[in-house]
Amino acid sequence: MWVSTKAQYGLRALIEIGRREGEAVPLKDVSERQGISQHYLEQIASNLRRAGFIKSIRGAHGGYRLARPAAAISAYDVVTAMEGSLAPVSCVEEDHTCNHQNVCGTQTLWHRVDAALRDVLGSTTLADLIVESEQLQHARLVQLEPSFPVA
Repeated sequence: MWVSTKAQYGLRALIEIGRREGEAVPLKDVSERQGISQHYLEQIASNLRRAGFIKSIRGAHGGYRLARPAAAISAYDVVTAMEGSLAPVSCVEEDHTCNHQNVCGTQTLWHRVDAALRDVLGSTTLADLIVESEQLQHARLVQLEPSFPVA
């Protein structure tokens, strides 16, 4: 299973927009903070908007806001909206009929991998990712602060 940059950047953009709760966030800001091409980000934002994760705000102070609470958006929903199926092999996709299921020794393995992936992504919300990103940013800032010897 391979997660494309589209899905990775989609999650990163949602985290950036979600961190500024209630504010309309211009894509230019997301692009600069995340180091993602603005042109590519516009394509991703279009997909995120169509999937119902963000809404656009027009005007001088326009940009994007989350269309629903961050706690109501799972990583699984975002990744599958951007990627389609996340099945590690075609035989575990919901609409696939396997002709080898009586003789295949790996089918149960792939079902376990698929279930684990769905569980991890499904139980991780955008709110969780926002909190984690803020904790990481805080930890980095603490490491960068100069320490002064106490006399």
